[in-house]
Amino acid sequence: MSPLLNRPLLLEALARVPDGAGGYGESWQSLGTLWAAVVPGAGRAAGSDAAGRFVQPLKITVRAAPAGAVSRPLPGQRFRAGLRVFRILSVTEAAGDGRYLTCFAEEEGAA
Repeated sequence: MSPLLNRPLLLEALARVPDGAGGYGESWQSLGTLWAAVVPGAGRAAGSDAAGRFVQPLKITVRAAPAGAVSRPLPGQRFRAGLRVFRILSVTEAAGDGRYLTCFAEEEGAA
């Protein structure tokens, strides 16, 4: 059964940007919008003090793209949905036919 890809997510990659003083800063660069199925896992408190912070694990399924394609998510990149940010931890093929990718991600935020 095919996943229901019903949520548009913006795929972003960290890019080095000249800071005008001979060095570099970091900025998130948009790579495009992917339609996804998002399944939440069990959330947990974040940090040593856990004061009002949470981490929500997610399983995000998207259509597969060839290795090396800009539209193929990679660990270290992130998805964005408005103000919500999902950090990509790992990516694997969802099934043996290679039509979908499963991205294991985390959302961190205030409780």
